[in-house]
Amino acid sequence: MLIQIIIASSIGSILALIGGVVLLWREDWMRRVSLFLVSFAAGTLLGAAFFDLLPEALEKMEGGEGVFIAIVLGILGIFMFEKILRWHHCHDEKCEERTLSSSILVGDSIHNFLDGIAIAAAFLVSVPTGITTTIAVFFHEVPQEIGDFGILLHAGYSKGKILVLNVLTALTTFVGAIGGYFFLSYIEGYVGYILAFASGVFIYIAASDLIPEVRHKEEGRKLGHTITVIVGVILIFAIGTLFKE
Repeated sequence: MLIQIIIASSIGSILALIGGVVLLWREDWMRRVSLFLVSFAAGTLLGAAFFDLLPEALEKMEGGEGVFIAIVLGILGIFMFEKILRWHHCHDEKCEERTLSSSILVGDSIHNFLDGIAIAAAFLVSVPTGITTTIAVFFHEVPQEIGDFGILLHAGYSKGKILVLNVLTALTTFVGAIGGYFFLSYIEGYVGYILAFASGVFIYIAASDLIPEVRHKEEGRKLGHTITVIVGVILIFAIGTLFKE
């Protein structure tokens, strides 16, 4: 069973990087559209928070007020994380972009970790449930990974560094999957809190970092960026609906 979980985690995370890797082959073009990819990432993060993470958190915690406390803690946590980065590392004009990219990587790592737990838990129920969950993880990760690649390009990272950073965040899926396999009975009661915390992180990044960045630099293409945000939200909603168990 552990081997199946590891293979499924590979499919659900590492292979989801393919979309971003393909786009990196057209780096010049991707840099030109990177702000649209930031808009797209804002939409996918909002979609993931409200249509994926929060419903799961509410279901696991039976609608308890702890969900909303965890959301606020997620928002405050990533806010303080960004503040600390700015205090210690802001020495040039690229500071804001690097802070934003660091927040994205932290949020993505938490999300991938939770995906790993979900895959492990699903396989422990049954193989068909595990396969269905893996497919869902793969398809909702693809648009998010593409958006993340765009954000890092927009921040000025090289192709090689973008690939390395995204592979590292993808590896947290394996940590979650293996941890879920061995320790699910111990952490199961806290998964709802982790999901709600992650949703708070995603909401903050989308609403406080990405959307203001787009509004500041959209330069007359407001309608296009608005539509791109909406497309990101709708895509995550559609994928969640299509693969809902």
